[in-house]
Amino acid sequence: MIQELKPYPEYKDSGAPWLGEIPAHWRCLPHRAVFREVKDQGHKDEPLLSVTISRGVIQQSELLAESSKKDSSNLDKAKYKLVVPGDIAYNKMRAWQGAIGSSHHRGIVSPAYIVVRPRISHNPDYFHFLFRTPAFATEAERWSYGITSDQWNLRSEHFKMIYSCVPPRPEQDAVVAFLRQFESKVRRFIRNRRRLIELLNEQKQAIINQAVTRGLDPYVPLKPSGIDWLGGIPEHWEVKRLKNLGQGIIGLTFAPQDLTDEEGTLVLRASNIRNGKLVFGKDVFVRTRIPGKLWVTSGDILICSRSGSRGLIGKSALIPEGLSASFGVFMSVFRSEINDFIYCILNSRIFNYLAAGFATSTINQLTLRELHELIVPLPPRHEQLRIVQFITHHGIETDQAIERARREIELIREYRSRLIADVVTGKVDVRHLAREIAEPDTEDLESLRIDGVIDDEMSGEDEAEIVEEKVND
Repeated sequence: MIQELKPYPEYKDSGAPWLGEIPAHWRCLPHRAVFREVKDQGHKDEPLLSVTISRGVIQQSELLAESSKKDSSNLDKAKYKLVVPGDIAYNKMRAWQGAIGSSHHRGIVSPAYIVVRPRISHNPDYFHFLFRTPAFATEAERWSYGITSDQWNLRSEHFKMIYSCVPPRPEQDAVVAFLRQFESKVRRFIRNRRRLIELLNEQKQAIINQAVTRGLDPYVPLKPSGIDWLGGIPEHWEVKRLKNLGQGIIGLTFAPQDLTDEEGTLVLRASNIRNGKLVFGKDVFVRTRIPGKLWVTSGDILICSRSGSRGLIGKSALIPEGLSASFGVFMSVFRSEINDFIYCILNSRIFNYLAAGFATSTINQLTLRELHELIVPLPPRHEQLRIVQFITHHGIETDQAIERARREIELIREYRSRLIADVVTGKVDVRHLAREIAEPDTEDLESLRIDGVIDDEMSGEDEAEIVEEKVND
């Protein structure tokens, strides 16, 4: 189906730089001619809705169920605005980030949000796709005002002045139908790749867990370890507490004025740990003098010791050779002569089981005392080296397969973003496909969520929105 897409036979200049050329029979109109603002208040008993970056307009109960955040909306909801199916709603302060979309729900949103309704019979889902393209986000940013980016505001009067392309209603319907089917195919593809990644990770965890608790000989005689959660271990192995094998060091807090994103000493944080490896990107640096004990050295194990997310507690990475860095608050480092083997244990199921016990309803934290008191199985050193080599060999193969699957997901998302933008702005023609397009699988739409229209991985921005609504109130 994608190979059949061709340009329209004739184009014209839209007059709007963000759109460029559009099909000759399409119109380019200011939003004031397409939408009217709606300020229907006094519906305080209606359910709350949220306008998210990754998923558009959703029920806030769904958003809260998937995060650790609490409802922080104003208790008095008399001024909250009613949204009905077919309305377009956007977050004034985050429209330039993509927090806009058409609603399929009836509910209310913060009075700080803008609600607009098509003046005539337009397909609101067409504008949902159009307004969530990177090009429109850039145009929304251009019309937003504020001293800093976190205060940029797309006011209603400026939204009305933006020009958008408006195809005839039958073409709007054809575009929406095509993109819904395309989204369904993308969802199915990504679901399959995520299942593959999940299976590969399970296989990797099974290999690590078997190796660090039973060794490499399946016929080795076992003895009771004396630890309920560990069970039997090879009879020539020992069990020891980590405090008898090495030393843990907790990171220190750096003053905000000492941190920079440009120069100084790299500060390792929880965001630098992903899938047992160190990753870099949004790094921070510190200009002040760093105490010697807070410098990491090759072979150290960096551990996330505190986080708002329970899943991050205990996540660790091995420090490679040549890295010059310190580590900050909510992090700890473990140093030992057998860190290669201990690192394998910290990335096994048994440690994940233990780390879950460090999370409470009030704070998620792995203290140095708890780390030092951890009891681990310990084979002779020559056997440790064989186990580490075995795990490393199988881990490389599995990690490569996982990385290929993740890259495929990234590529299909990039392709999806480009294709949606081309279709909604008329760079390709889908009119001839209208009769061939069936409605997407209902199960796909409800159970599979992907960023762009719907997503099963909530972004940090979406969680932050719940807090922001309280501020906007």
